[in-house]
Amino acid sequence: MTPRTPAQPTREPLTRQRVLRAAVGLADAGGLETLSMRKLGEAVGVEAMSLYNHVANKEDLLDGMVDLVFGEVELPAPGDDWRPAMRQRAVSMRQVLARHPWAIGLMESRSTPGPATLRHHDAVLGCLRQGGFTLTLTAHAVSVLDSYIYGFALQEKTLPFGSPEETAELAGSIMGGFDDGAYPYLTEIATAHVMRPGYAYGDEFAYGLELILDGLQQAAG
Repeated sequence: MTPRTPAQPTREPLTRQRVLRAAVGLADAGGLETLSMRKLGEAVGVEAMSLYNHVANKEDLLDGMVDLVFGEVELPAPGDDWRPAMRQRAVSMRQVLARHPWAIGLMESRSTPGPATLRHHDAVLGCLRQGGFTLTLTAHAVSVLDSYIYGFALQEKTLPFGSPEETAELAGSIMGGFDDGAYPYLTEIATAHVMRPGYAYGDEFAYGLELILDGLQQAAG
């Protein structure tokens, strides 16, 4: 009896979505500067030239990657109250950017946004308009919320410390480099706030977000 030839594993067909997912994975692992068409081709098991059947060029690739990231953000549903919806959208956006830190500077930079990007912005605008915001106040609200979210995410990404222990160690090291009384207010906030047990810079996000939402609520009347 002739032995059967083992079945070959079925390889997932190459599609635009598969290319984009692989590109996002590479950028997550090594940063956007490490992403190249050669490495992307290796990741999906094809020659780099084959990728151009699915993405026109590097800009088209970035457009698609950003659109995938926007697609991960939790959006308000029609009829949602604007304040909890904007809070949850901000929290979700920050979580998504923590997973994809390479995207922070790209999210609003694309001149050819994809469907998830457009859906995201339309849902946010719609929630505010349905919540009674004027057109002008809606524009102000989106600007201040996005500036805060992206700015906070960028600051978190670039901080020279991560854990509370690293924060306290760095603060102590910095303070040790200047004379007593030289910078009294820096010393005060470091010793009485930053170096206290359990302090985490990320906790500041929720406090700042509530300040913005309070201001918007007051402006909306």
